[in-house]
Amino acid sequence: MRSTKVTLLALASALVVAGCGSGGGGADPAVGAPQGAIAYLDSDCPDAGIRPDGDKEFTYWSMWNADEPQGKVLSKAIRCFTDKTGVKVNVLWLGRDLLTRNVAPALNTGTVPDLFDQDVSQVMASVVSAGGTQPVEDVLDYKVGEGELKVRDVLPAASYDFPQNKGPDGKIFEIPYVVFGSAWWYDRTVAGRVTAPKTTEELFQLFDNAKSSGVAALAQDGDRPVSNASLFTQAAVRFLGAGGLTKAAQDKTGEVWRNDVGLYQAAEFVEKIAKGRYLIPGWDSAKYPTLQQRWADGEAAYLSMPGWLPSESKQYLDKKGGDRSISLGSFPFPQPGAASHIVAERIPVGFAITAKAKNPGAAKAFIAYVLNKDILSGVPAVADNLTPRADLAVPESQKDIRAALSDPGTEQALYLDGVNALAGGAWAETVLYPLTDTLLRGNISAADFIDAMADRQAKFWKTAK
Repeated sequence: MRSTKVTLLALASALVVAGCGSGGGGADPAVGAPQGAIAYLDSDCPDAGIRPDGDKEFTYWSMWNADEPQGKVLSKAIRCFTDKTGVKVNVLWLGRDLLTRNVAPALNTGTVPDLFDQDVSQVMASVVSAGGTQPVEDVLDYKVGEGELKVRDVLPAASYDFPQNKGPDGKIFEIPYVVFGSAWWYDRTVAGRVTAPKTTEELFQLFDNAKSSGVAALAQDGDRPVSNASLFTQAAVRFLGAGGLTKAAQDKTGEVWRNDVGLYQAAEFVEKIAKGRYLIPGWDSAKYPTLQQRWADGEAAYLSMPGWLPSESKQYLDKKGGDRSISLGSFPFPQPGAASHIVAERIPVGFAITAKAKNPGAAKAFIAYVLNKDILSGVPAVADNLTPRADLAVPESQKDIRAALSDPGTEQALYLDGVNALAGGAWAETVLYPLTDTLLRGNISAADFIDAMADRQAKFWKTAK
């Protein structure tokens, strides 16, 4: 897995270089705040860098909802693209489950979108593994509408050129436009004054402090196996390094689970959360995002969540009404005592083109248009999210995450180390998720977890296609 580590480290270096003025436009991402949301939404449309020949329309199935901040940014991009090119965009706002509910079921039919989006691991698991995408490497040479600048000029190469973003043909299948990092979040009005923990022992001390003050330590939407598993994987990659968990998951014998002490120690971290009764009551019976919302309401001190939390929490409180607001703070996953790898997780979200697309030219031109600086600046301005462009402003809530993702001394791993893409997602669904759920509920010990992982993994690979 060395090539994965090297490539992801290159992303960090590229972000630093671009932020210092060479490539990607040159602005220091730490300087200035994003423009206001209203100013962005009311601003003029930039010209398109490429006008597709022939295609008069294309179909886009989006992972967002139209009334979400990200949906508002993309709605402007759609309106502007049509205004500048005359190409109609037939968009369906389908939400996060569009891959399994909509795109994958449509692959064997004549009704597929030209364009869709989601995070790279989910696209690999649900669509690429089924042969449902086509390469998008030619988009790298499309102009974005900023003079002669092309997509490859405004995106660090490592933001799209890494092994998990390549299909069986070895070609890139997705162009990113949003990047989420991981963090542990807290509200200063609930958790009090917090010094970022450097070790997991210090993290548990924060949990104990919260409990002693009468507040639940940790909120967790337990009906989301991905979130439950992330508590284990965040610890595991710090023992194994970026790509190490994926390598362990591919061991056909499963014996790596019994032989690698780091995997056991990562399981012990989750066991300690369960045994310490740090989780808020009802965490394992409510429907997502109930517990995330209870955290936003001040019922728990901490929450482990990727970088979409600030936007979603603000949106929730705005819709709820009232005078509650959050004084948001965050810190990265602290180091387990014996772990030697400093790691930051990322979730690249991007655009992909279906293999059966009827209007791929127009869809690809739209991808390039979204990456125009004046369009993509809406991601930080409206949605409080990060982009792969290093010359855009960084929202205050994302500065710690961007710092980790820009640190050349930090290994960059995909969220869950990308194991959710293995075997079309079947390995995680069959082996990992059921057991991390059970471990977090306190129904098995760390030792039981390790033995069960070894046995189930060996069985899985004997029958996997």
